[in-house]
Amino acid sequence: MRDLKTKAIVLKRTDYGEADRILQVLTPEGKFSVMAKGVRRSKSKLAGGVELFSVSEVVIHEGKGELGILTSAKLLEHYDAFVGDLELLDLGGRLMREASRRSEQVESPEFFNVLRQSLQAAQKHATMGASERFRELLWAWASMNMLAASGEEINLKFDTSGNRLSADERYVWDVESAALAPHPSGRVSADHIKMMRVMASTPLEVCTKVAGYPDLLDEILYIVRCAEQAGGI
Repeated sequence: MRDLKTKAIVLKRTDYGEADRILQVLTPEGKFSVMAKGVRRSKSKLAGGVELFSVSEVVIHEGKGELGILTSAKLLEHYDAFVGDLELLDLGGRLMREASRRSEQVESPEFFNVLRQSLQAAQKHATMGASERFRELLWAWASMNMLAASGEEINLKFDTSGNRLSADERYVWDVESAALAPHPSGRVSADHIKMMRVMASTPLEVCTKVAGYPDLLDEILYIVRCAEQAGGI
């Protein structure tokens, strides 16, 4: 038995009994199911630290069974922009479900890091009137980085023939090979490839500062969706 002190994002809450809740939480150490005893009582010290769309510092007592016990929860960050925006709420829900699903298959702190960055960026840009293009960028960035954390990184180095991608070529995404194929009328240019490389290697906030990114998103989103489907989504 041990106590794990870590940061956590609540993915799901289920009422249990008269005053308890079973929580699914994502941490840098992986995903845990924990019991928050008495959390639904008005004077519970845990209640403020188990909100959805938040990051909290928690202590989880790991026992013999699969269900841990949440013994402490302190709210660090709360992203209230999701509460009043249905489109952001839908996006946030999809991001949490994807992080939850992938963290069951592979243990990596990157799922927590990607989800936290996504929630932080959504909160920041919501105050500035987040556009549809920004939400699409956020989803594409998060998806690319979760794919990479799952060992399914999008191939941005070589084409279908094994040749290095060239700035002088146009490409199409070949679904069967899961790679870019040279094509004289391909819609994927060097700018698309550069943008995807930036998305795969830098924080989301850096990507939002790339000039002209909205014009590149349609093809990037198509490639990301194809990569996700190839991974069994």
